[in-house]
Amino acid sequence: MTDIDNWLPRYEQSHESLHNPVVYWAAIPMVVVGMTGLLWAAPVPAEFLEISPLLNWGSAFLMVTAIYYFIISLSLAIGLLPFLLGLAAIHMWVANSGYPALGIATGLLVAGTVGLALGRNGSPRAVAEDLQLMMLGPAWLLSVMYKRFGIPF
Repeated sequence: MTDIDNWLPRYEQSHESLHNPVVYWAAIPMVVVGMTGLLWAAPVPAEFLEISPLLNWGSAFLMVTAIYYFIISLSLAIGLLPFLLGLAAIHMWVANSGYPALGIATGLLVAGTVGLALGRNGSPRAVAEDLQLMMLGPAWLLSVMYKRFGIPF
């Protein structure tokens, strides 16, 4: 049994009784963008900047996430690459725009967490579990769309 055969059914089972699925589906990307934004805005060692000005905790996290997606499912990883590249583009734009990156990321994370709570009927334990598995959320959302269109994963 592969990791995807283990994680996705378990994740889906815990999300069968969503109180408000539309709010929940919108909250997952908000949490991911907010959390990666916090990592993107975190101070980095000088050695990171010597390697590349784009190397930071957020970009490192997205690289590791992409590798993990390729390990668990090739088709899901290919489908999620535009999402990960879009995340990186958003964070690079915010970082270079002069807007307060830390404030935007915090706001998105808080709004997304509230959305998770509203979508899951306010259960703190369920929201904590969703935050722990936040990078599996986009893979699960994509797998639901793949199932709908008959795309194997």
